[in-house]
Amino acid sequence: MEKKAIHFGGGNIGRGFVAEFLHAAGYEVVFVDVMDAIINSLQNTKSYQVTEVSDKGETTKTITNYRAINSKTNESDVINEIATADIVTCAVGPNILKFIAPVIAKGIDARTNATPLAVVACENAIGATDTLHQFIKNNTDQDRLDSMSDRARFANSAIDRIVPAQAPDSGLNVRIEKFYEWVVESTPFGEYGHPDIPAIHWVSNLEPYIERKLFTVNTGHATAAYYGYNAGKKTIAEALKDSRIRDIVRDVLQETASLIVDKHEISAAEQQEYVETIITRISNPYLEDSVERVGRAPIRKVSRKERFIGPASQLAERGGKFQSLMGSLEMALRFQNVEGDEESEELAKVLKENSPADAAAQLTGLERDHPLFPHVVKVVDVVQSDTK
Repeated sequence: MEKKAIHFGGGNIGRGFVAEFLHAAGYEVVFVDVMDAIINSLQNTKSYQVTEVSDKGETTKTITNYRAINSKTNESDVINEIATADIVTCAVGPNILKFIAPVIAKGIDARTNATPLAVVACENAIGATDTLHQFIKNNTDQDRLDSMSDRARFANSAIDRIVPAQAPDSGLNVRIEKFYEWVVESTPFGEYGHPDIPAIHWVSNLEPYIERKLFTVNTGHATAAYYGYNAGKKTIAEALKDSRIRDIVRDVLQETASLIVDKHEISAAEQQEYVETIITRISNPYLEDSVERVGRAPIRKVSRKERFIGPASQLAERGGKFQSLMGSLEMALRFQNVEGDEESEELAKVLKENSPADAAAQLTGLERDHPLFPHVVKVVDVVQSDTK
């Protein structure tokens, strides 16, 4: 019997990253989305291409064996598909997890399979599957919660692959970075064993991989974007050609490296090699990645567990250095009223309507008695003073 995967999110990451590897592992992929245009295109197109880009050239793969369902108009079909699937994945953005949880909960509750459904959220956020799991539990009857593990198992993951903005005429085709890392925790599957997906690196302890990725790739990428945006650069590659910005990114990643080495017992040499690999990757001019795309959603990116406040708060607690990270935070807070980015507009509003301390607390979620908080307030104060 053919294996079946349900994937929520028909966007570039869903089609170009997750679905590519599910397809390669022999799964039929059922895309679920609420965007009519994407669903209609998937339903009316039998295949699309994923082009992997590196400094050594390009390779193209053809993706087939998929279907697509609009969950807005065909919820019952989605429930039936989940009830008979092997795995559910998603790449919808952390803020959308609460909206996809109700239908996943119904699908899980309808299962009668002997093997539990594997649920893996593929989001750029720490503990995204845990977050989704909680939303699913919130949408499940109380008397069914104790037996949920018989029907579904939930595993956190760390994903790492750059998907730049696509050409306007690309349709379903996706250009994507050749390098990737997809790490998923194996322990939740217990005696059933984890799904057979060769692209996944299965580990028993995910936290070192999540924090190393988030505090290196995401921190470095966003730092380059925000400094680049404020310097008038168009792309990440252009920003990193500027020796000043490149040195700043390296300084920021030295701070996060000190945390990763100390906390996770990764050797300094190994982490330094990882840092240099990341800087080379995000400098790739073939990706043509705009600073606006990488910088979008600044409110999420300055939040408590994210790429700047997450490592800076831990460094502050440990007595480490975090001044360069505060520079990245400042540049992020200057990413205001950017066309097409609602969060940048909301950011400008929050900074305009609140005191430095109130804005710092609201945007970052830091406790007011946290050792990092006064440093964040100073950064907010500087940005507010310059934008009045």
